[in-house]
Amino acid sequence: MSKRITRRRTLAALGASGIAGLAGCTGGDGSGSDTENNGGGDTTTESSDMEGTTAGSSGGASGTVKIGVLQPVSGDLQYYGQQALWGFSSGLAYKAGGEPQLAAETGTQTVTVGDVDYELLIRDTQFSADTAQSLATNLVTDEDVDMLFGLTSSGAATRVSQTVAQQASVPLMIGPAASASVTSESESCSELVFRASENTAMDARSGGRYVARESDVSSVYLFGADYSFGRAVVNNYEAVLEAEGVDIVGKRFVPQGYSEWEGLLDNAAEAGAEGIVGGFTVATLPALFTSYLNGDYDFTIFGGFATEITNNVVGGLLQNQLGEPLTQEKLDGLGVGPFTTRYHWNQYDNEINNAFVDGYVNAYGKVPDLFTSGTFTAASSIVQAVEESGSTEGADIASALRGMTVADTPKGTDAYTFQEYNNQARSEMTVANVVPTADEWSDAWGAPIQPSDPVARISADETTIPADADGMNCSL
Repeated sequence: MSKRITRRRTLAALGASGIAGLAGCTGGDGSGSDTENNGGGDTTTESSDMEGTTAGSSGGASGTVKIGVLQPVSGDLQYYGQQALWGFSSGLAYKAGGEPQLAAETGTQTVTVGDVDYELLIRDTQFSADTAQSLATNLVTDEDVDMLFGLTSSGAATRVSQTVAQQASVPLMIGPAASASVTSESESCSELVFRASENTAMDARSGGRYVARESDVSSVYLFGADYSFGRAVVNNYEAVLEAEGVDIVGKRFVPQGYSEWEGLLDNAAEAGAEGIVGGFTVATLPALFTSYLNGDYDFTIFGGFATEITNNVVGGLLQNQLGEPLTQEKLDGLGVGPFTTRYHWNQYDNEINNAFVDGYVNAYGKVPDLFTSGTFTAASSIVQAVEESGSTEGADIASALRGMTVADTPKGTDAYTFQEYNNQARSEMTVANVVPTADEWSDAWGAPIQPSDPVARISADETTIPADADGMNCSL
């Protein structure tokens, strides 16, 4: 934008109208109660120097950047919010030359990089779009934040983009909400809305290319959850597979938690499917895998490697079916995978990722999971934008982010670039097999199965929806 955003002049226009801007989303998109939670005490932490590194430079900028952070840090899906915050914490720590220190709890926490204090006002969205919108409005109108970061629910991300960030002219860095529509539809995309985190289109476009080019599968049946996440997976797989000459023999959307899989898998087999794709989360995948493992099917299941939570459930099912201990011999020929992964700790071997994994495990007792590279990069990019612009103002940070290639990321140096046509960062994706969890990772990865070393890499230039594609309805 050529004109400086004057956020404070727009705050009065937001007010309570931002709270009621949209009707509630479906449960799968993170709708819920209207309960607002601003609780938590204030804590301040400063990054300590990490051996072998140099404390970060603010590039001429000084002062404070106030960031309103919106993540679920309680409830059944608090691990999603935890890993998002732990990844963000690691990105700030890396830029500061220190160790990750942020706790996944509400309140105010501060990380210092050079001469700039990053003051994080962390709020618990409880995975609710209504709550996220209310909290975001409060952060903008009452706390006067310079920008917003977060949102795990795609429905909440869309809501906050439309009714808070765009109305109040406050930059929003989304992560890890993954529906492709957040940065591909005109209503939710904006010059002020960014996402470093990988999305469902990147899952599908990477996985679809691998299936078409590297496997013997020539016909696929597509299944997905009947909300934005599942539809994005199915629609993007369909587009890529058809473009690559793979026959789509059917597709079906089912509610979250659907369990009557035997009949649907029989339908896929009767339609001649050699492979099936499942666009589901942990709410639905266990029932699908149970029916598949108990049936007599010849097709292969493709999709995306999920978080530790889902790998623990699916791994438990495999243990029950195949017996303990799980071995590679038992998994070979089962027809499960390979799967694409946005990021897992063992997919990248570089200096940044090695420091990231070590610091994350030391701080949080876990290896970095699916969402963490994207939120590490979100933090890294914000610091880079402050350094390059020499400013702590939200408008200047947003201006510097547009088209930025992010220097420091877990996937390597300069591995993420924000596309100018929709502010979605593109990055490489990998494909990995399902293998038993190695002994060296068993204490920090609480699942019986893990991704193998990469069997394929999909270039960043091929992972995102192109500017001129039918599915890209954002043109900034």
